[in-house]
Amino acid sequence: MSPEGCVIIVDDDDAVRQSLMFSLALEGFQVRAFRNGEELLAERELPARACLVIDYCMPSLDGLSLVDRLRQSAIALPAILITAKATAEIRRRAALCGCRAVLEKPLEDNSLADCIRDVLTCGGAEELHRPG
Repeated sequence: MSPEGCVIIVDDDDAVRQSLMFSLALEGFQVRAFRNGEELLAERELPARACLVIDYCMPSLDGLSLVDRLRQSAIALPAILITAKATAEIRRRAALCGCRAVLEKPLEDNSLADCIRDVLTCGGAEELHRPG
């Protein structure tokens, strides 16, 4: 594991996912990526110290529904929601789901990397607990 910690990206857009993987790796993060929430939910081995970066708008299971399902499965990894349009309703729902931040696309500066570092260094990366 890198000293920065691990970032788990969930985004259905191949170009966005690849771009985030590349830029976050350059920032020193170990990065894992998934095309959708179902892939992440099926994963049996997740790092204990990680930050989730989840796209809001995905087919079949949106980002907030994914965070909710993870919490129901006792996966308490901190989450950052990314979206093209961060409405007040999305921000409210994200807060209720326990998302640490909502960031708007396009992510043009270091705001995502800075937010991830804050989450990972300020006690935001809880231990993973997966039942059974």
